[in-house]
Amino acid sequence: MPQMRRFVLLLLVVSSTAAAVLVLGTILAGQGFSVLELGILALFGLLFAWITTAFWLSLAGFVLHVLGRPGHRLAERAAIAEDGVKAERSRVALVMPIYNEDPQRVLAGLQATLTSLLRHRHDSRFELFILSDSTDPEVWLAEELAWSQLNREFAGKLPVFYRHRPKNLARKSGNIADFCQSWGYRYDYMVVLDADSIMSGHCLVSLVNRMDANPKVGLIQVPPTPVLRESFFARSQQFAASVFGPIYGTGLSFWFQDSANYWGHNAIIRVAPFMAHCGLPTLPGKEPFGGEILSHDFVEAALLRRAGWEVWLADDLSGSFEEPPPTLIDHAKRDRRWCQGNLQHLRVVFAEGLRPLSRLHLAMGIMAYMSSVFWFVLLVLSGLEALRQAQTEHSYFMEGDLFPNWPVSYAFEAATLLAITLSILYLPKVFGYLTLFLDHRRLMAHGGGVRAGLSLLLESLTSILLAPILMLFQLGFVVSILAGRSVRWAAQKRDDDETSWAEAGAVHLSHTAVAAIAGWVSWHSLPDFFPWLTPVLLGPLLAIPLSRLTSRVDLGRALRRWGLFLTPCESDRPAVLEDLCRRLTALEQDVPAAPRRGTLFEKAIADPFMNALHLTLLARESRSKSERLRLDALVAKLQEQGVESLTRAQRSDLLSDPASMTALHALAWQSSEEGPLSLGQSAAASKRA
Repeated sequence: MPQMRRFVLLLLVVSSTAAAVLVLGTILAGQGFSVLELGILALFGLLFAWITTAFWLSLAGFVLHVLGRPGHRLAERAAIAEDGVKAERSRVALVMPIYNEDPQRVLAGLQATLTSLLRHRHDSRFELFILSDSTDPEVWLAEELAWSQLNREFAGKLPVFYRHRPKNLARKSGNIADFCQSWGYRYDYMVVLDADSIMSGHCLVSLVNRMDANPKVGLIQVPPTPVLRESFFARSQQFAASVFGPIYGTGLSFWFQDSANYWGHNAIIRVAPFMAHCGLPTLPGKEPFGGEILSHDFVEAALLRRAGWEVWLADDLSGSFEEPPPTLIDHAKRDRRWCQGNLQHLRVVFAEGLRPLSRLHLAMGIMAYMSSVFWFVLLVLSGLEALRQAQTEHSYFMEGDLFPNWPVSYAFEAATLLAITLSILYLPKVFGYLTLFLDHRRLMAHGGGVRAGLSLLLESLTSILLAPILMLFQLGFVVSILAGRSVRWAAQKRDDDETSWAEAGAVHLSHTAVAAIAGWVSWHSLPDFFPWLTPVLLGPLLAIPLSRLTSRVDLGRALRRWGLFLTPCESDRPAVLEDLCRRLTALEQDVPAAPRRGTLFEKAIADPFMNALHLTLLARESRSKSERLRLDALVAKLQEQGVESLTRAQRSDLLSDPASMTALHALAWQSSEEGPLSLGQSAAASKRA
């Protein structure tokens, strides 16, 4: 049955693309094909197949929603377990890899998730691991304090563990691999969370029950719903995901069944097969195409499928959330990392033993970014072909003929093809909007039919303007990767910080320049072609004010007051999000004055509680003689010159060494009978004495 579904999908995509290419070929073949026309035809076929795949996915999801979506196969098998009849025997690790994130935001999300989980009687199966790769010593120490607070809050209810790696080898995938090698054997499953992930207790328990009832399943991915951001850009993304996302998710689940994909977080994984089959190789060659695999999730799903394990998308489960980037520029920064990771899959897609659908997932990830390159090249080729046609002299009287040989008009065919292409691009949005009317509560949670319709139009206009800007962003990413520039791993911005005019100008000036030059050339050389380019040029021409405008939080909040871009997570907030928002509000109202550099580092030296807490969490490692001498020299430098004399890396080195932290604590308290002094202060006092 799954094979038949996939064959039907392939047939629909191929037949749709073939028909469109045939129509375009008929239009272009009036006097034979030029090289430019052959290039246009090839690129059009590739891109039409890309967009029509998304169309058939969404159409299947829409039809299933209209007919009444059947129960998920995994849920049906787990029905007994979800009723509480199945014995509790599986052990589950909630693992959250973090890297220089805001510890208080991470803490609030975990508190909300664990509180929701404790409302269920199955919570004894779960344990939490916070896996830190943070390189900033201040963040590292703040994480330890957050863990201590979390541990006290859930003491006796749910175990909470914290581990910090001094060196973040292999980034996130290396962090997870280190957990598996150290503690994975203790657990049947692990639920991977991102720093901004929030999951309800019901969702977590349902995932475990489904794994218990389906022993052939290696991974279940729950689509994360973007929530909680308030800028115009983020709220438009949240609205689109809430309205259009469900039909895409249902379509993906319907077509791919047990060969779904993994998106890196908000998923449950069977630990034993993951450890046995998902060790990632280091790709030969230098970055960006060689080295560590950045987009590890697609590859790990492919390796599980190669080993015979099923991978499912639980599109029917709610209670899985994440936070989207707040601005267009932040979205592009995240896209840059994903682009390099997905293009690395060019080295993986032909790996031995991968299943055809796994290769398709990898290819679709590559195409997500290469499509922007192909669209750009298609526009350039179309412009060159229009210029060639404009400069070609047409002779309508052939030698020996009494009557002119007028060219055949294909205006109807061209208009029809354009209408079909635009429909394929836009109809999935209409499908998503129509599904709102199948559930009155869901419709009202989106503002009602009229406001949801206005939101749809506003989101569509925003997408039309931003799509060419994103195309230019991704074109630049691909070019920079091909030029050998690798991405730097940095923490993602998760706050609603607005884009300044200066930042917008610096980032988007090149986009505006490209659009202005293309428009000027088209207007002077191809005035008939210029109107067709206008929708593509308008967004980049306005990129600077658009980027600034869409980043504004006050505008996003105003739209919410007017009932636009509403989502159920705003108008009918789930309990786990309500809890999180309450905690975040309390944090905002209790923001301390910004500490000067090194404050927590100094406290970790002088404060007995922080010093003891930090030493308790440190791993004991033997040091070479040269390393011991280097660390002792840093202790002496700190004692003589104070904290400000040390670089961030040097402070991290001292924090990683129990002997150094013990010695520094003793030195701080030996400086004064009344209490500890900062070491720079104590050195000065000693000199005065």
